[in-house]
Amino acid sequence: MYKLLCYLKNYKKETIISPLFKMLEASFELFVPLVMASIIDTGIAAKDTPHILKMGGILILLALIGLVCSLTAQYYAAKASVGFGTELRKALFAHINALSYSEIDTIGTSTLITRITSDINQIQSGVNLVLRLFLRSPFIVIGAMIMAFTVNVKAALVFVVAIPLLAIVVFGIMLACIPLHRNVQKKLDEVLLITRENLTGARVIRSVCRQEHEKDTFEQTNAELVDIQTFVGKISAFLNPVTYVIVNVALIVIIYIGGIEVDNGIITQGQVIALVNYMSQILVELVKLANLIITFTKSLACANRINEIFAKKPTVTEISHTINIEKEISSATPIIEFQNVSFSYAGAKEHALTDISFSIKCGETIGIIGGTGSGKSTLINLIPRFYDVSEGRVLFHGTNVTQYKLEALRTKIGIVPQKAVLFKGTLRDNMKWSDKNASDKTIMQAIRIAQAEDIVASKEEGLDFMIEQGGSNLSGGQKQRFTIARALVRKPEILILDDSASALDFATDARLRKAIRENTTDMTVFIVSQRATTIKDADQIIVLDDGEIAGIGTHTQLLQTCQVYKEICLSQLSNEEVNA
Repeated sequence: MYKLLCYLKNYKKETIISPLFKMLEASFELFVPLVMASIIDTGIAAKDTPHILKMGGILILLALIGLVCSLTAQYYAAKASVGFGTELRKALFAHINALSYSEIDTIGTSTLITRITSDINQIQSGVNLVLRLFLRSPFIVIGAMIMAFTVNVKAALVFVVAIPLLAIVVFGIMLACIPLHRNVQKKLDEVLLITRENLTGARVIRSVCRQEHEKDTFEQTNAELVDIQTFVGKISAFLNPVTYVIVNVALIVIIYIGGIEVDNGIITQGQVIALVNYMSQILVELVKLANLIITFTKSLACANRINEIFAKKPTVTEISHTINIEKEISSATPIIEFQNVSFSYAGAKEHALTDISFSIKCGETIGIIGGTGSGKSTLINLIPRFYDVSEGRVLFHGTNVTQYKLEALRTKIGIVPQKAVLFKGTLRDNMKWSDKNASDKTIMQAIRIAQAEDIVASKEEGLDFMIEQGGSNLSGGQKQRFTIARALVRKPEILILDDSASALDFATDARLRKAIRENTTDMTVFIVSQRATTIKDADQIIVLDDGEIAGIGTHTQLLQTCQVYKEICLSQLSNEEVNA
């Protein structure tokens, strides 16, 4: 938890003022039993009405001062805890965005969502309670014991025995609950994962009639979460009754000893009431402390989970002497070159790519084809350094991609992923993700090349057309065309189309490829596709088979030299189309 306290550095004033005013409130509260004792021993016993009214006024004054102190403490505690949560959430979000694909794949999206929402909210609640009660409750407990000694030493010895017993109970239960709360959060991750998969895959689930199965799976996982939470709740629930038992036994002993002392004339009845009040104050504070401990144990478990994410370091990093790309490049230098590249995913036993070597000249169109799982997407993800190679080198303009600044490298590359992703906002806003300074003219030119001009023309709002989250108000083909347009807005040196025309009909796909070829003469284009027709006119075609290169060449050359490519073509095209 202490590792996260740095996010309170902007709220030092609040973290001091809040507990300080809580202690002031507690100080005034400790005087209340003494005032009550004075009312009983002096006012009531002597029937001194003015004294009773005077002491009553003091009680009201103490209550008002305590109220002001309490409100001040609550305000600053809330301000500090909310600010802390904001800073922590911001830092965690930035850290997650700095992680490479490899770490995100390993950690998992669902647990990241849980940690940046539920876990941080729990820690925020813990900070709030700690600022308000961490000093106040122990101060009241210890202060009440000290004040009890000023009343009667013999009766106060009961406090000396009771308080350590209460401390053992409280901290014992806290230590038992911390690992259990961590298990609760892990199970919450699983519930979130199932929920997320069901919401994003609702159409698939319904199409195969798996609703009942998914309901059963969710109910089972949710029931497991309830069982764990119930078990933790039962242990936490011991806190209040055990503390009540100890305190009430102590009260009985105090009343017993106090009665004997009153009979012997050593103390007064008012002083006995004061001792009982001090013990009652301890009871109330221990109830508050119990709630603090329960929340604090949850916060500790959540803090450990947050620290686990912060401990993850991105494997794709910039070296200290990275260079910019703005330099003179020889036209003879290949724009992209793979030299004996091998790659394996984290935790995988085998390589996803093995000994890949090829070079691409500027302005060429490269087709990449192969069976499912052959490594097509993996290969193109190495160019913008979404992953780093396990062996070999990837060169951009003759220089290893690891030598460039990541931002400088990726601004030269336009990527259209397999899954078309659009964000909630206007069409113009979505297009400006590639270039925030892009003019409407540039955007419309990119949309025209992407064969999406007719879509814009059909919308009354034009570029102000509002796209819903995930592009839910667009068809699959429309989303793909807009994602291609978004990549083109940047006017990149390299355009990567990762099976991004799968939802387009053959005619639209053909027009798209023709438009890209005619309007991007200096742009190097990588087309990853399952369709032979999509890549057959490329300057070079790379055929992948089980992570290895099965052949490189033109369509005609590969028909003669690569059996894998020939089989793909014959499975999709007629003999006339193959030889066309």
